[in-house]
Amino acid sequence: MGLLQMRVWRGGHGISVMVVGLWLAMLTGLPATAHEVHHTPYHHARRAVHHFSRHHEIHRVDSTAGPTSPGVSSILIDARSGRVISAHGADIPRYPASLTKLMTLDLTFQALRDGRITLNTRIPVSAQAATVEPVKLGLRPGATITVRNAILAMTTMSANDAATALGQYLGGGSIERCAQMMTLRAHELGMAQTHFNNPSGLPNPNQVTTARDIALLARDIVLHYPQEQPFFEAQSFDFHGRQIYSNNNMLKIYPGTTGMKTGYTNLARFNLVTSAVRDHRMLIGVVLHETSWGTSYKSMTAMLDYGFAHHEFTHPGNGTESELAMAQARHHAGALPTPHRVIEVASHTRHAVLGNWVAQLGAFTHMTTARTVAVRVRAQRGVGIARIAKVEHRGHTLWAAQLAGLSYHAAHETCNRLAAHGQSCMVLAPATDHLAMLVQGDGA
Repeated sequence: MGLLQMRVWRGGHGISVMVVGLWLAMLTGLPATAHEVHHTPYHHARRAVHHFSRHHEIHRVDSTAGPTSPGVSSILIDARSGRVISAHGADIPRYPASLTKLMTLDLTFQALRDGRITLNTRIPVSAQAATVEPVKLGLRPGATITVRNAILAMTTMSANDAATALGQYLGGGSIERCAQMMTLRAHELGMAQTHFNNPSGLPNPNQVTTARDIALLARDIVLHYPQEQPFFEAQSFDFHGRQIYSNNNMLKIYPGTTGMKTGYTNLARFNLVTSAVRDHRMLIGVVLHETSWGTSYKSMTAMLDYGFAHHEFTHPGNGTESELAMAQARHHAGALPTPHRVIEVASHTRHAVLGNWVAQLGAFTHMTTARTVAVRVRAQRGVGIARIAKVEHRGHTLWAAQLAGLSYHAAHETCNRLAAHGQSCMVLAPATDHLAMLVQGDGA
């Protein structure tokens, strides 16, 4: 008789739940029974049987297979093309731990993009959110937290109370509804082996994913929400006078790292997702079920080094990038279409304080180049908001680098200083900062 063994969590110890007869029932069509375990904090044994049998995705979870099986699962992909560079055990089901928060963030970024919330929207903190353990901001029931701070709390310290509060809000007050939204979104992205039961990643026997699925999620975030990338790069932020620090050491030890997330539970072990950029190439690495943080960082470093050293970068444009840039450079600024999204990438300074004049620093075929230019000029000038604007033109995507939120004099002084060093710059007035785009090739 077949056997499905699931691991559930209680007080930091694994408890085995044996669901006997399920495998035989799937083969013969006879009804299977499952006894729900009521002495654990997660009563999902029956729901697991229903979900997996309904979708015909039965995974044997024992000492040699399933989320707790020995070994490490990993994958490295090219973010732009989606090409798999290397993979090992990438389709073995694993517990995602706090990598789950990437999906909560994906839903949040969707809501921001669609205008359903803003970064200043205040999220109520329920008693359920306030009592989650162990890593937390210490939010109190009845309090509120801004979307911005909730995001930062998740990307830095991986706060479970912030993630629960935000997920509950996105789910219309229901964590269960949020989990359904997360799972639906996962399947839309092609994450066929992923199922979510909460927005934080706290242990749940039914919350499973794979390294390949997590790579798909990370790729969706870096490609479709580049404006949110600074959240993943933040190494600290101020929360009511208390400095909150990031627990992602890849930001410190690996040059070019642009995020993204860490995760740990006893059963999930040590999980790491990293995005990194070098020479216009962005790679995404996923390491699941490692034995320690030290080995996680070493494995990720080795994987990324291999990808950057041996992976031949190819762009969907099939070698026409320089031709595209030259052709676009010949266009008058006003001939380009309006960018459909203006993207902050470095500073959260309020426009009302600095003004709404813009120093346009050029447009580039690579998002990473535009981003680097905007951030560099922001660091040099010490004022304004570094941002990039995505421009769709004749089926191609360009990225405009801008220093926004400037006063009239600051915008002109910025362009004058850049022009003195032979760099291109154009001042855009507040009423026209969404119009003309001065386009040039990378490196201009």
